[in-house]
Amino acid sequence: MKDLKIITLSDVVAEKVQFLWKPYIPCGKISIIQGDPGEGKTTLALAIATAITLGTALPGRDNPSSRAVRDGGSSASLPANVIFQTAEDGLADTIKPRLEQLGADLKRIRVIDEEEHSLSLSDERIEAAIVKEDAKLFILDPLQAYLGGSDMHSAQGVRPLMKQLAAIAERTDCAIVIIGHLNKKGSKSQYRGLGSIDIFAAARSVLTVGRMEDNEDIRIIVHNKSNLTSPGLSLAFEHDPDSGIAWLGDCDIGIDELLKGKAKEKTESRLGQTMEFIKTELAGGTVSAADMLQRATDNGIAKMTLDRAKQTLGVKSVKRNNQWFWTLDQKEDIQDIHANHLNILPTEAS
Repeated sequence: MKDLKIITLSDVVAEKVQFLWKPYIPCGKISIIQGDPGEGKTTLALAIATAITLGTALPGRDNPSSRAVRDGGSSASLPANVIFQTAEDGLADTIKPRLEQLGADLKRIRVIDEEEHSLSLSDERIEAAIVKEDAKLFILDPLQAYLGGSDMHSAQGVRPLMKQLAAIAERTDCAIVIIGHLNKKGSKSQYRGLGSIDIFAAARSVLTVGRMEDNEDIRIIVHNKSNLTSPGLSLAFEHDPDSGIAWLGDCDIGIDELLKGKAKEKTESRLGQTMEFIKTELAGGTVSAADMLQRATDNGIAKMTLDRAKQTLGVKSVKRNNQWFWTLDQKEDIQDIHANHLNILPTEAS
């Protein structure tokens, strides 16, 4: 028998969880971004990588503006290096142009050369590269390309690989993000990930990406697994021809609606309710944009739903003394500004 070693929990020093993107991507842990092909998984991963190389904050109410030091993990702050390993897209004709469009600092993006030897989850080069490049984010796209011949549907084949990868993440304090596809079976979201349930189990955070049913240009991110803190709000984004991605704010869509194709039904219902909310709030006259957003938040209304309801109702924005107000009074002296298809005003606190 090997030497028996016992750990007493009173001797263990408690550590606060740090996040690269709170609460979606924890440092030193495995996270998964999953979805059907073409739904925007790689786009999301590239957007995250871009933000890390620039030190800019990612969306979400838990993320204040960029800070010089991580304080319990609000958002990446200082620019950091990223390793982006892909087996599906060409570096020269796809990945680099998309990162350039997003505005990433390409000098901070690294790739392990696989020309002579293919990479796998058990490859010692993963940890060596993270340490050498001081990478804070390591992305593998997609999972099935890096299993080294192991059966991804077998717990015996997958579990040792995921355990080893988790240990690397913990030792290096690097956030490891795996991109994977969904299968067509399974009534519960945890069984929709491609491969063994042990893959889902090993991840501390899982983000599922899908399309909005009534607008296929809009993608939804649902935080459907979060072991380390409360799940984050669902977020929406769309492809932007100029910047590569446009963040549209949080939304009211959950994992069941996303996977079962009921996003449109729920969205339309919430849209109608939000329109009634706006009409009630503005019945007495103009209300500041900041107050409208706070009142909507207090009533559990997502910003994306609020913006769509505003546009549908024809709510106008008027600027008075450097402050924006909402009004339904068509006689108001209005400065009409169109920022995008959701009519989000870039200088307005809406």
